Amino acid sequence: MSGTSEGPAPAADLVRPAVTERHIGTSPRMSAGAPPGASVSPGSPPDPYASAGTPPDTPVPDGTSPRGFQAAFATAPLAMAVVDRDGLVVTANESLGTLLGGGADTLTGRIAADLVDLASDARTWHSYREVLRGRQARLRCTRRLKHPDGHSLWVQVTVAPLPPQEQAVLLSVADISARRELQARLRHLQMHDPVTRLPNRTLFFERLSAALEAEAYEEGGTGRVGLCYLDLDGFKAVNDTLGHRVGDRLLAAVAERLTRCADEAGYARAATPLVARLGGDEFALLVEDSTGTDQLADLAESVLKALQAPFDLSGQRLSLSASIGVVERRAAGTSATGLMQAADTTLYWAKADGKGRWTLFDPERNAHRMTRQALSSTLRAAVERGEFALEYQPLVGMEDGGVRGVEALVRWNHPQFGTLTPNRFIGLAEEDGSIVQLGRWVLATACRQARRWQLDHPDAPPIFVSVNVAVRQVWDSDLVADVADILAETGLAPHLLQLELTESAVMGSAGRPLQALQALSDMGVRIAIDDFGTGYSNLAYLSRLPVSVLKLDGSFVRGFQYEDAGAHPNPADEVIVEALIQLAHRLGLTVTAECVETASQASRLRGIGCDTGQGWLYSRPVAPDRISALLTATDCRQA
Repeated sequence: MSGTSEGPAPAADLVRPAVTERHIGTSPRMSAGAPPGASVSPGSPPDPYASAGTPPDTPVPDGTSPRGFQAAFATAPLAMAVVDRDGLVVTANESLGTLLGGGADTLTGRIAADLVDLASDARTWHSYREVLRGRQARLRCTRRLKHPDGHSLWVQVTVAPLPPQEQAVLLSVADISARRELQARLRHLQMHDPVTRLPNRTLFFERLSAALEAEAYEEGGTGRVGLCYLDLDGFKAVNDTLGHRVGDRLLAAVAERLTRCADEAGYARAATPLVARLGGDEFALLVEDSTGTDQLADLAESVLKALQAPFDLSGQRLSLSASIGVVERRAAGTSATGLMQAADTTLYWAKADGKGRWTLFDPERNAHRMTRQALSSTLRAAVERGEFALEYQPLVGMEDGGVRGVEALVRWNHPQFGTLTPNRFIGLAEEDGSIVQLGRWVLATACRQARRWQLDHPDAPPIFVSVNVAVRQVWDSDLVADVADILAETGLAPHLLQLELTESAVMGSAGRPLQALQALSDMGVRIAIDDFGTGYSNLAYLSRLPVSVLKLDGSFVRGFQYEDAGAHPNPADEVIVEALIQLAHRLGLTVTAECVETASQASRLRGIGCDTGQGWLYSRPVAPDRISALLTATDCRQA
């Protein structure tokens, strides 16, 4: 009988030898100087009690003769053998012979380590030799053996020393095949999803962690790992409308198609991708030793194509799509957590980009996301620390070039990322609600500065200040009360304050926002619609809003930027802008053109009746002291 081990042997158990009243002896071969009559007659099994110097029929203290112990040893259900210090079998019982596929007498004189595969790994072999030499108390290990009839069995081998005078050890072998099989079944149940029968999240992470260990890629392979992280689009609707039973059957059908894709991808390759269900409608395909992003892209494409075909589930014909996040990188320096975070982020991108597609992980896009998260986490505290400042861009009369007002533009002087413009953080502030706190600070600071200019330049016509307001400021705070308090505190007249709201925020407003706008207008505050012409543009509704100013989006004004007289811009641009200006004037509104950059633009806008302009032709956003210089100039372009 030959034995083979499965993987590294478990560490040898160190157990102190048990104290017994009677011990099995050794064969004459191990008993140099044994008394006469202790030898074993030829052809008969060695008497393990002969070397103890006790005649066979001599009773022992408990009334049992050594012959009784010999009979118990021979007929014991536990397979056992006495092994001498040289590692040879002195005697074995019938249970061991049956377990190993032969008679007990055929084992005498055999090398015990070969019978139960104790020499297959250095650690176990060393422990076994230490027990034979009396330097270690006990060895216990598990071995997988091959029976002569072809089947395999698992055994637990224990080697323990007999009393010193015996000069031998007792080898016992217990068949644990049934227990191992039960453990394997329990592990399979523990590591596999009951609905799809795919590996579950636990087994997936076990395989992923093993693939990222240095031993997995240092001995060969590409040293790379890839992952397709998949989520079914709209699966919740299936559960909600058709029930979880149909949903489970759909998941099982999806698992079958994913498995086929993995098998096809693994054809003629070293390994087949592992398909796992991570929970809910999330699946993963793990590619060990990947060859690059092309391999992962091909796998993702095949998965999307496989899921496009409708699913027939007992009369129910269902169609679905999936979004897939794809990550591929070197295994060295990669952690399971880091890889899954990247895959999860990329899956989110795939869904945000329109679903039904795969998206490859982009380090630059991820860096932007991380920056965004860093900004979001520090935004509220930044307001308290005074990291924000205001710059002002003039709003200039088209007829005379004089400054009519300024727009307050907030800047974030971030200690790590430098000066940030509003497009980098206003969206974040609206998402987490800090826009209310930030907006209140901007409003108070801008009104205070406008009043300061008025006091510093009493001879110049007072200018108004325009402040951007987010809809969330209207919903989450009492904007009307805030404005009233700030105007009273700063002493600024209401008509010198203009509040700008985007077209999409104002058009269709009802309830509290509309009431707030009306109250502010009744107070004397100017209301302006920013970026007009790019949103909803419900002109019928516009006439019923308390709005006094329209700010034309820069996309309209860019069509006026031709300086060369020979250039002929699209006449539709000028027709549209002229029509909007005329409509606004008929409604009693004034019009401001954004992004005025050239004198030609200004001249043409002035020719069609535009009231004010804003742009780099007049000034970039500047600090408050620069506005003071503009107030003394007759034409803004002269400052």
